[in-house]
Amino acid sequence: MVHFAPAVYRFLCKTLSVFATIADARGESSRAEAWRAHAIALRQAIEREAWDGDWYRRAFYDDGTPLGSSSAQECRIDSIAQSWAVLSGAAEPARAAHAMAAVERELIRPGTGLALLFAPPFDKGVGDPGYIRGYPPGIRENGGQYTHAALWSVMAFAALGQGDKAYDAFSMLNPINHARIRSDVHRYKVEPYVVAADIYGVAPHVGRGGWTWYTGSAGWMQRAGLESILGFHLGRDTLTLDPCIPKTWPGFDISLKHGRAHYDISVRNPGGISSGIASATLDGEVVTARPLTLRLVDDGMTHMIVVQLG
Repeated sequence: MVHFAPAVYRFLCKTLSVFATIADARGESSRAEAWRAHAIALRQAIEREAWDGDWYRRAFYDDGTPLGSSSAQECRIDSIAQSWAVLSGAAEPARAAHAMAAVERELIRPGTGLALLFAPPFDKGVGDPGYIRGYPPGIRENGGQYTHAALWSVMAFAALGQGDKAYDAFSMLNPINHARIRSDVHRYKVEPYVVAADIYGVAPHVGRGGWTWYTGSAGWMQRAGLESILGFHLGRDTLTLDPCIPKTWPGFDISLKHGRAHYDISVRNPGGISSGIASATLDGEVVTARPLTLRLVDDGMTHMIVVQLG
């Protein structure tokens, strides 16, 4: 059996922080303090036990043997533990960035257009990681591209301000890019206009798509593109903008309908950078708040938001 998955505990750290904020708003200070203390203890335990030197371990077997360690013959590195080190905000920042560099080096394969879940796949090793070993090596969760996890890596690169890497990884995951020429179509073998849950990663089936029409991965792909790269975060009546785009993009436009109102958003990138907001205006009025969060009004009018990166 496998125990202690750092990615899960990092997500729990993030959840505890959110719950603590809600508890503060309800006047339940003792509960908020207890949750924050538990989150701190979790972070310390993960940093102490899960760091492997170049990346974070995925989990541990019953006998204490690490899963996702450089000392292993199978599943040396797993992308989920690295991505959630960034997305949770719970990891030591320098380590989190170092871990994502390892993901780029060890798991992203530009030549085949794949972003693997982990490598190498489980095959003949002694440890029993559970049901994923029921898949042949390189298929689905057993060391293929599992699109959920690959999209989390896109989001993690963007969270680090690495717009070029985020966009390159996103483009690899875009299904249409797996069917641009005839040979790609025959390799991919599934619909190029919907998201596939997985793509096979070991010969002779490298690049073959798996379970398509996968709405879970499709939802994460929308969030990765809209929220992480374009930086478009929509609340009930608020809009936060925090783009992280390729340096070569001159900018982009978004048209938003909010009830009867329309918001035309123009993001400009004259300096050729990935992230950071130099200036912003709403209907010609300067907005100085950072992060850039605007309140949306359902007034039947058309509003103009102009953002310049810098």
